[in-house]
Amino acid sequence: MIFHFGIMVVMTTCLWSSKHRDRSLKSSESGMGKLCNVESPDIIIVGAGVAGPALAYTPGEDGRRVHVIERDLTEPNRIVGELLQPGGYLKLIELGLEDRVSEIDAQRVLGYAIFKDGKSTKLPYPLENFHSDVAGRSFHNYFNHMIFPGVKLEQGTVTTLIEENGTIKGVQYKTRAATELGAYAPLTIVCDGCFSNLRRSLCNPKVRINSSPILFYPISSTEIRCLVDVPGQKVPSVSNGEMARYLKAAVAPQIPPELHDAFISAIDKGSIRTMTNRSMPASPHPTPGALLMGDAFSMRHPLTGGGMAVALSDIVLLRDLLRPLQKLNDASSLCRYLESFYTLRKPVASTINTLAGALYKVFSASPDPARNDIRQACFDYLSLGGVFSNGPLALLSVAIYGVGRLMLPLPSHKRIWTGARLISAEGIRQMFFPVRVPPYHRAPPIA
Repeated sequence: MIFHFGIMVVMTTCLWSSKHRDRSLKSSESGMGKLCNVESPDIIIVGAGVAGPALAYTPGEDGRRVHVIERDLTEPNRIVGELLQPGGYLKLIELGLEDRVSEIDAQRVLGYAIFKDGKSTKLPYPLENFHSDVAGRSFHNYFNHMIFPGVKLEQGTVTTLIEENGTIKGVQYKTRAATELGAYAPLTIVCDGCFSNLRRSLCNPKVRINSSPILFYPISSTEIRCLVDVPGQKVPSVSNGEMARYLKAAVAPQIPPELHDAFISAIDKGSIRTMTNRSMPASPHPTPGALLMGDAFSMRHPLTGGGMAVALSDIVLLRDLLRPLQKLNDASSLCRYLESFYTLRKPVASTINTLAGALYKVFSASPDPARNDIRQACFDYLSLGGVFSNGPLALLSVAIYGVGRLMLPLPSHKRIWTGARLISAEGIRQMFFPVRVPPYHRAPPIA
């Protein structure tokens, strides 16, 4: 079988950091009410990547009217959301959506193969205790083609959230015909991805610089994706051939022999795209009438491919929180109740986020001899196999071990800060002791 390689260059950059809420919120007193849709939905969802359609499914099944607004409904051609870990697939089963991945030529993924300095080792998922069909899945991202009962899917660009007296009432958006409309609902959920222009009004984003090893994974029965990290804010140009020369000179020598010729062939064909890589821990501003989810809310390094697993886990949690509610109209009570969402999601989301960040620190090349010793030690540890490489928990152990090794040979202030930031970014109390956080125990408001 002939596989086609597509090379995605992941750029590292810093997006922005803001301690202030976005000033683009629109007041409903500006006349927007004259442009609202005839039948108001119960929930507005901004974005139809991975999180949006899956999130729309359950409320629609439960009889709620859902309006999903997506900027571009054409077939996506992007790197976001292509690898689903087994835990994420289990969440698809829990949502009743597992059949969707069988319709898009998804490929079963059974673990990792790690290559270093001419040596290799396998890191399989511990799947023996699950149904035989449970494994990772990798695929082209076609999730925005999912259509469900009770869900209105519309192409449009959401420009602002409509606010009245501190409560989000809906969104202002432009249709494909450039008509400006307003959509109103008791609850607006923003999940418009890593390039969200709405997140600053709902959270305190602190985006960090990242870099990573080289990754390969299948996205169909005939295609393999390759991710290459290029550190720094200025990357070689694709258009003038500078990127191709960089890939051949700096990256190709690191590629395993089995993949080397296909990698060079893909470069020569010009199958190169670039995308900014970001990392951002979740730091929400609980806002009546609105909720933030997906990559718009929290991002982690793509090394572990954990983004969809986090999003789908959040969707299952939100589904269970919303189901007991007969109405969503009391914005302040709903906001107070949904603060529990931000706490209940932490043990899963923070574990995956910390794992991704720590493994990047462990496995990335460095001029520091101590860091390179860590990389070799972790490779040797995983090469032992068996219980030493048994699934994500073992990976997390390696990550924590690697963070500890960052202190060697001497625990300088910089190394202590780096290790502490990796572990504490997601909130130690919410991650390890969520039952001690008051919102954990919030009961549904009485209708």
